[in-house]
Amino acid sequence: MQQEYDKYTAENHQVWNILYDRMMEILPHYSTKAYLEGIDVVGFEAHRIPNFKEMNAKLANISGWEVYAVPGLIDNKGFFELLAEKKFPATTWLRRMDQLDYLEEPDMFHDVFGHIPLLANIPFTNFLVELSKIALVHIESEWAVELISRIYWFTVEFGLIKEDGKLKVYGAGILSSSGETKYSIDSDIPERVPYIVSDIFNTPYIKDKFQEKYFVIESYEALFNSLPEIRNLLEKELASVN
Repeated sequence: MQQEYDKYTAENHQVWNILYDRMMEILPHYSTKAYLEGIDVVGFEAHRIPNFKEMNAKLANISGWEVYAVPGLIDNKGFFELLAEKKFPATTWLRRMDQLDYLEEPDMFHDVFGHIPLLANIPFTNFLVELSKIALVHIESEWAVELISRIYWFTVEFGLIKEDGKLKVYGAGILSSSGETKYSIDSDIPERVPYIVSDIFNTPYIKDKFQEKYFVIESYEALFNSLPEIRNLLEKELASVN
């Protein structure tokens, strides 16, 4: 499918504008530098919804990635196949004005605003590609997919990073939520623990409320370098249950 850009209404662009301004008011303080650099690279503008073709032209020259339009949530195999091919699946529909604060299913603001800027970061995108390849090797195993999904959840969606001695946000699920952005860094409620693959394998994720635990990486290079450990621990775990 394609993004039918001309069909977006004035209200659609206004919703994007409100969400964008609300997040950009706080993200310079909370987000990773790589994300803010990516915002400039992909050319987000407050007053209009991003055009996938325009973003893809810019990403192609930087990381070789592209935004790939999908109707909504897709199955695990299709999802990981796209990521392995450097195609990030993104919906083209945007929440309504009365849904500004909460949606059960991810919309374009989450998919695009949350995820796309970091596609300009090479170590991070290399991690995405290789993690997806590991998932595809074991795609017929529900338990393997669950464990890989936990890694994806606690990094790509809800990861924190240590930069210049401070905690910063890089997970898209946090970056697209003003409430969880502040909560993940400022609140005394959640745990913030070092990124350890075995610990993530043993931590089910939460979908219906803010996270109780966040895993903190030291760098995107360290995240990429954890892939052999992910592969080895996954194979050991699968061997132990077979």
